[in-house]
Amino acid sequence: MIDKKWIGQELPPSVLPIERTRLRFFAKAIGETDPVYTDEPAARKAGYPDLPAPPTFLFAAELDSGTIDAMLVQLEVPLEKLLHGEQSFTYHAPACVGDTITVRSRIEDIYDKKNGALEFAVKTSRATNQRDELVAELRTVLVCRH
Repeated sequence: MIDKKWIGQELPPSVLPIERTRLRFFAKAIGETDPVYTDEPAARKAGYPDLPAPPTFLFAAELDSGTIDAMLVQLEVPLEKLLHGEQSFTYHAPACVGDTITVRSRIEDIYDKKNGALEFAVKTSRATNQRDELVAELRTVLVCRH
């Protein structure tokens, strides 16, 4: 069982520089066809200062930094039993090339269903830019099946 003592635990911050090449690669990988995400003139015409990050890109910050891996070890969740149950984003401002995004997360809740056959860990995150402006709020639900 995931120990509920971890509820409220804050994870180390993750820093993600927003780089043009990586955004283009990500947009291509997810099949994004809107030129706003790959063409600087199109992005500027749409009102962005440079290429914006595609909607799910900010999820990469904690994956890149190893924070998620460390959290799973801390919670003693074996990877072979892990499911990604839910992901949601609330956007407040765009993240664009040249920005540096910092994601700060905490374990919001831990609970089980089906008499412990399924355990859930809820993580909430706030992503801010280099000016400490809120860019997005993220919510992740991880499921451990027994």
